[in-house]
Amino acid sequence: AVTKGDVTVKNVIPKHMESITAKLLEIGCEVEEADDCIRVVATKAPMHTQVKTLPYPGFPTDMQPLITVALALAKGTSIVTESIFENRFKYVDELTRMGADIKVEGGDTAIIDGVPKYTGASISVPDLRAGAALVIAALAAEGFTLVDNIKYIERGYEDFHIKLKNLGAQIELTETEKDYQKFKLKTG
Repeated sequence: AVTKGDVTVKNVIPKHMESITAKLLEIGCEVEEADDCIRVVATKAPMHTQVKTLPYPGFPTDMQPLITVALALAKGTSIVTESIFENRFKYVDELTRMGADIKVEGGDTAIIDGVPKYTGASISVPDLRAGAALVIAALAAEGFTLVDNIKYIERGYEDFHIKLKNLGAQIELTETEKDYQKFKLKTG
């Protein structure tokens, strides 16, 4: 939804994903379900909506950063309410460095005014789910984004950058500034 792509996720139980697919449909994605897979196609900017995290079968708190990243690119104003965990919006400052227009009120509600695009920036990962969401935002950004403090992502997602690369992402795991500059020359 964020990068306007076409992705099929296999080995899932679509019934368990209903709260997520309902929101994806609501923001304008096409969703196709089969026995053990879900295909999501996004061809345009997402539409605004409201999301509140709830225990299963409600919208999962682990998906909150990802839907926020999508809604920050939506036309109009969206509201995301986190009702499960405190301090779950720690990533918002990093997203605003990329051009997002998000205000967090009361620690549990994000008011999101959609912007047309993200811009590359140097950002830092505050936790696992936010890290994944920030990387997805970086993939949609114009320019280059350097994502620092990726230890959370590496602990929670095996070969995350390789899986994204297999989906067509221009992404590289770099150890040094020199490696980063090489990547920029190679892809710029």
